[in-house]
Amino acid sequence: MPKTLVLASRSRSRIALLEGAGLAFATEPSDVDERAVEEPLLAAGASPGALALHLAEAKALDVATRRPGDLVLGCDQTLGLDGERFVKPENRAAARAQLERLRGRAHELHSALALVEDGTVVWRHVSVAAMTMRPFSDAFLDAYCDRAGDAVLASVGCYQLEGIGITLFEAIEGDYFTILGLPLLPLLAELRRRGDLPA
Repeated sequence: MPKTLVLASRSRSRIALLEGAGLAFATEPSDVDERAVEEPLLAAGASPGALALHLAEAKALDVATRRPGDLVLGCDQTLGLDGERFVKPENRAAARAQLERLRGRAHELHSALALVEDGTVVWRHVSVAAMTMRPFSDAFLDAYCDRAGDAVLASVGCYQLEGIGITLFEAIEGDYFTILGLPLLPLLAELRRRGDLPA
């Protein structure tokens, strides 16, 4: 019998992706302190992909303690630029500074998924997308931040590719769903393999 899928997130884009794929699921955000989980991993030199996977697992494991018998999906996305790890900006000024660092350069998004069942990680996956921002002007950057508003605080890269964030880029290599933070094709394949979706 298929398990109840629970998304351990309140991300609107991830919810929209699962809904768009026709999946039945519940949502229960994790209470994990991401910065506390990251600290020892960063000190140990963990890669952006390893960080994303560890955080996805931590979120799923946290929610699974409250959802016995369900299949909990944890997600996380990290941004790496020349070995530097970026996090979601705390305010508009931090977002602008982050976009200044990214403009005219290529960075990588690492999107990780983990499925947890009864306290055990039963599947994990990481996908990577390469993103090249164009060398936009300061005037464009200011106008972009004004137009995007608080949405620049909602993602690690300060952009939503499905909206005006696309105007920041000159090249993209990778899966669209990876960029949005939920590699949907591998997830659907795993749910079919498990028998939680019809094959």
